Amino acid sequence: MSAPILAGGVWRDVVGQPAAVAELSQAAADPAAMTHAWLFTGPPGSGRSNAARAFAAALQCPDGGCGECQACRTVLHRTHADVREVVPEGLSISVAEMRNLVQLAARRPSTGEWQILIITDADRLTEGAANALLKAVEEPAPQTVFLLCAPSDHPEDVPVTIRSRCRLVPLRSPAPEAVAAVLVERDGIEPDMASWAAAVSGGHVGRARRLARDSDARDRRERILGVPLRLRHLGDAFAFADNIVRSAEAEATDVSETRDAAEREELAVAMGAGGTGKGAATAARGAKAAERELERRQKSRNTRTQRDALDRALVDLAGFYRDVLVAASQAPVALSNPDREADIHQAAREWSAESTLRRLEAVLACREALELNVKPRIAVEAMMTALQQG
Repeated sequence: MSAPILAGGVWRDVVGQPAAVAELSQAAADPAAMTHAWLFTGPPGSGRSNAARAFAAALQCPDGGCGECQACRTVLHRTHADVREVVPEGLSISVAEMRNLVQLAARRPSTGEWQILIITDADRLTEGAANALLKAVEEPAPQTVFLLCAPSDHPEDVPVTIRSRCRLVPLRSPAPEAVAAVLVERDGIEPDMASWAAAVSGGHVGRARRLARDSDARDRRERILGVPLRLRHLGDAFAFADNIVRSAEAEATDVSETRDAAEREELAVAMGAGGTGKGAATAARGAKAAERELERRQKSRNTRTQRDALDRALVDLAGFYRDVLVAASQAPVALSNPDREADIHQAAREWSAESTLRRLEAVLACREALELNVKPRIAVEAMMTALQQG
């Protein structure tokens, strides 16, 4: 099989999406094909935010997305003065944040052709934030473009009033060959490792890159995929649940600690820590309020990071049970975890199809419970109990 041809220019990180790249390239080049609001949907790892960012670069580029000019480079590096990207670090996007961004987006462009607002997780808009955005989308400034991204399994989380005013750009999971080509050609990863990571990542480029580069990520995956066949007793269920939750907490702490400390130090300097003289008391009171707000944001971000770590584990488990159903039915489709083929066939011999399906449903129910803010330990323990019982 020949190697996949990778798109060039600003589209180099939009992997395996030729139809979307063609549509967006035409819109960037032809004003008649342009509209002011777009909604990018697709499964996790399909590259929604990469596609939106590449489109923003193409719109600002005098050559339609060369990838080399200052406009392209600044957009792709998220430093362009007329392109703002909302990446929610917490559980939601607040109305105050959205109102401020909408006001900024209504200004005339300072250096580029457009004022562009990218919202990478539009499904996390609160009701108030969605209403603030809706008004701007209904009555946009002439040179303002809104690029919204939302997962395809929950596009309804973006209010229909907003969705109906956006042009839809559906993305798909890229083929393993395309993912492997990116890892080899752009990340310098060895071909064998790239092929393995692409095969087990479910078309998720970021996850494949993480597995190829990070031995800890590979170890966590091995531990998770070893759980199904080791769940023999009820005590095992609680022990494995504890291990999974503790692992997610530790991963979140590792990610957050350095950044949190740097933010606290920056805030202290900005608020004049250690200052004396007239006005020092007033500044100290303001600093306390700012510290409380920073702590709130950091706590929300840590919670999101922990849930993302848990979700990666649950996706691995769901893939295993899906593979067991595939093996039991002898369906002519590829396994999500080809490197666990022996375990998958053993489980297919030991479990009935109904039991496997109940286990898969328990994993999916746990993912939904976490999104509904059920405490992680309770949700994971309930799932593990269901997995043990079958």
